[in-house]
Amino acid sequence: MSLTSLEKLTLDALAERSFKHFPNDVAFYSKKDSFTYADIEKIVAKLQKTFKEKGISQGDKVALLSENNPYWGMVYLAITTMGAIVVPILVDFHNSQIRHIIRNSGAKGIILSSKKEDIFEDDDDDDSFEKLQFIMDIESLSLLDDDLHPNLHAMKNLDKILQENPHKEPKEILENDVAVIIYTSGTSGHSKGVLLSHKNLVSNVVSTKCVYQVSPSDRFLSILPLAHTFECTVGFLLPFMNGASVYYLSKVPTPSILKKALAKVKPTCMLSVPIVIEKIYKNSIQSKFESNAILRRLYKVPYLRKKLNKMAGKKLIETFGGHLNFFAVGGAPLSAHVESFLIETDFPYLIGYGLTETAPLVAAAHPSQRKFRSTGPAIDGVSVKLLDKNEQSGEGELLVKGPNIMLGYYHDEQATQDAFHDGWFRTGDLASIDDDGYIYIQGRSKNMILGPSGENIYPEQIESVILSFELVLDALVYELEGKIVAKVHIDYEKFDHDNSELNLTEAQEREKIEIILETLREDSNKALSKFSKIFKILEQQEPFEKTPTKKIKRYLYV
Repeated sequence: MSLTSLEKLTLDALAERSFKHFPNDVAFYSKKDSFTYADIEKIVAKLQKTFKEKGISQGDKVALLSENNPYWGMVYLAITTMGAIVVPILVDFHNSQIRHIIRNSGAKGIILSSKKEDIFEDDDDDDSFEKLQFIMDIESLSLLDDDLHPNLHAMKNLDKILQENPHKEPKEILENDVAVIIYTSGTSGHSKGVLLSHKNLVSNVVSTKCVYQVSPSDRFLSILPLAHTFECTVGFLLPFMNGASVYYLSKVPTPSILKKALAKVKPTCMLSVPIVIEKIYKNSIQSKFESNAILRRLYKVPYLRKKLNKMAGKKLIETFGGHLNFFAVGGAPLSAHVESFLIETDFPYLIGYGLTETAPLVAAAHPSQRKFRSTGPAIDGVSVKLLDKNEQSGEGELLVKGPNIMLGYYHDEQATQDAFHDGWFRTGDLASIDDDGYIYIQGRSKNMILGPSGENIYPEQIESVILSFELVLDALVYELEGKIVAKVHIDYEKFDHDNSELNLTEAQEREKIEIILETLREDSNKALSKFSKIFKILEQQEPFEKTPTKKIKRYLYV
């Protein structure tokens, strides 16, 4: 498929096309409001007028710090379609990290939710905001009083700034112009600003047609943060380009909130991280099978297990509103036992693979064309190959080339150079590719453990086995003194419920947990190869600290 669905691969061309073809269709809606494409066109124009009045010109950076809501996309489009650069910031970042991003990016304005106004507190000596020329509230789209932060000298002296830097006449927005700077939340602890061009983003949106053709009749339910590239590109720009609608929750998607929204919206499309579907599986399906002795025995018979899964799958699809065409999972590996269940239930899931640096999608397959444990083949326009391929295992580092590859890291030439090999982007993921071009991600190269006889051991695969046990909420596998060790955070609420009638003392509880961990180690090792067996499992009493996409920050624990 050609990338010629748009004459120009820029966000302004994408937006103009949608405004023209879908004016009366609803684009965004929430519990309180709904906005047609025509409504959004007017609001975008009004926002751009305000930005220009506040001295924002083509190429200037504007920060966007808010939870998901219909106005988030409007602000994003207003900034990028006037040729300015949006800097989306995850609200889960610590305030010190948010201030660093504002300072590092050189943002001249910030649009934020009222919940994040505390970033201006207790930083009288901080120079993070010295370049800011305005602050806007995203819920009302109104400018906030200049005295919200006393050190915003730029805001106080706006007339002088405009005299020294008169507003530039806008030039044509080019495909390779920077549209977005996204600061990664990664698991390594190093936040880098990823420069994504208009072409990076729009080509990625267009290329998804090879996986699923979105239409105006599609309804998306948004549950992932829009400041993350996966949700922004596939959950916002993709439906917007095709005249579909997106429903935004007004609260954190707890199980009860999500259940109500699913019943109301009846989405045809959803994006998720694995933990969402894995929790639903454990709490609503696995627990029922394991709590009933008869069902537990029947479930061990392959033929009967498939029958039971089919029945459970129908209820699961009904829980999601009964109209799902695809449920895209990305951001982290989906556990093997949950994927097996989804296959046997005919649940319309697909696994998308990508990184912020790839805008983000690299590979995916339509639910009808999936293969177990594979992300699918590279999407249209994207090429992949393996670096330093092991001829025996067929594994190597996955390299990617295409119009979706970032321009580089902001203010970091060395990191940019290190990210490429002969013009190919280095993903840092070890993978294999089958004869059909389907990609199988084994794990991060930096996490890989070398076995006693040179075997490649991937912690993510061992973690997947441990996570298949009902009592386990999270697991982290690493090497310690030449041995494979795991830290496990168990479901203490379920543990207390299961032992509520025993009146255990604290010492007895500790002893029982130690027995559970040892049993867990023994049972996990039965499913692992000899060189991957776990030496010891340690209890992680506090929940692991995670990125906004629910990946454990490994550097804090290893």
